[in-house]
Amino acid sequence: MIIPLHEGEPIYRQIYNFLRTAILRGDLAPGSSLPSSRDLAAELNVSRTVVLNAFEQLIAGGYIEGVRGSGTVVCNGIPKGFSGLSEPDRSEVNSGPPPALSQFAQRLLDGLASQPAGPLLVKETHLYDFHYGNREAVDFPHRLWRRLASVRMAHAVATGSPTQGYPPLREALAGYLARTRAVRCEPEQVVIVNGSQQALDLLSRLLIDPGDEAVLEEPHYHGARQAFGAAGARLVLCPVDDDGLCVEALPQELDRPTRLVYVTPSHQFPTGAILPLARRLALIEWAERRNAYIVEDDYDGELHYDCHPIEAVQAHDRTGRVIYVGTFSKTLSPELRLGYVVVPRPLLQAFLAAKWVSDLLASPLLQEILADFLREGHYERHLRRIRKRNASRRQALIQATKLYLGSLATVAGAKAGMHAVLWLPTVPVGKLSSLVEQARKLGVLVYSMSNYYLGPVVRSGILLSFSSLHEDEIHRGIKLLGQAIRSRA
Repeated sequence: MIIPLHEGEPIYRQIYNFLRTAILRGDLAPGSSLPSSRDLAAELNVSRTVVLNAFEQLIAGGYIEGVRGSGTVVCNGIPKGFSGLSEPDRSEVNSGPPPALSQFAQRLLDGLASQPAGPLLVKETHLYDFHYGNREAVDFPHRLWRRLASVRMAHAVATGSPTQGYPPLREALAGYLARTRAVRCEPEQVVIVNGSQQALDLLSRLLIDPGDEAVLEEPHYHGARQAFGAAGARLVLCPVDDDGLCVEALPQELDRPTRLVYVTPSHQFPTGAILPLARRLALIEWAERRNAYIVEDDYDGELHYDCHPIEAVQAHDRTGRVIYVGTFSKTLSPELRLGYVVVPRPLLQAFLAAKWVSDLLASPLLQEILADFLREGHYERHLRRIRKRNASRRQALIQATKLYLGSLATVAGAKAGMHAVLWLPTVPVGKLSSLVEQARKLGVLVYSMSNYYLGPVVRSGILLSFSSLHEDEIHRGIKLLGQAIRSRA
């Protein structure tokens, strides 16, 4: 048996690959005998141990077997001439229709196809990137987190956590949310999820049947649109003004199958409006009258600057209509993939079942570290530091806008969170994409508000995150943006 050998790869591996390929191609038919390990070693002038190692791997893979009285033979059951090793011919690939996708998969693909190229798709590196979601590395408490992690890892026991989440973390979260957001819940209502996006996906599957209505703010977070649309919801758009969701514009007909309304009341995404108390109460009344749920996404309500935040909508809920969703992606890091949901009791059992089917549980070790971070008071101290840093960056954005843009732009939505919106009264909606492109050529990445509308875009604006750049970088970036706007005039 001639087996070409070469340098750069273990010899036993070369023998294994050669024989495996010969078997799968049918050169060595099922039942055919192989040379003995001694004879093959002599023929190849290699150690018998090398050949035995190759044979053992082939036996483990089910390619060959030892038969008493017959030596080593190719296993039966391997189709002769099997071609799975080679690259398939393109004519074979396209010769017939692929297996059908589910309706869910098709809705998901349709939703992605209709999504304009937005911040998540940008891969370029520029001098000044105002991408929402970017974070300064210095904002994360690296040294403290490493210390807590080392303690936990030194005493780690492979016991796992319940699907609902690590109990001490849920207890710490319930207390924290009561203190800071006035959320009314018991620890057993808190469920730890792998980020708020997983929460939206689970809720869409629990609450929506194809054809049911789901109300979205317009403009809105496209992750919610994708989750509800993939579940088959008929999306109903409710306008947003300077005070957030226009509650009076919600569907009023009682016979319409409206299952939920998705809102970001503490810092409307993307406009940054804050929903006043009167509208919050009216929203709860609407949900009670319609027998619908409110999905309250409090994605960055902890980051506020000019005033204390209004308590969560859930704080005013007395009938279990509000599902409160939170995340650590904005305040700590999106790489942690840790979020939480405060689930009304009637929905809790179904939510836990859906979570178990989805992925069993979030990372137990990360939950334990985060629980220590919360219980020892580090999280609230961390938030105070982040607010101070972001307040300075936010102020730099406001000052730079006044200095370099003047009447060309108005800053909105900067009272909380990590981003603001620049409304551009002199830029026609149809010219917004060309402005973004011109800014890109000057080294500045900014993001069109058009990405967050499903219906017609009624106003020109760009979304800017101020959390990922230093103050001097914000000034230089806005100055270049001003050049781009003036060059389009």
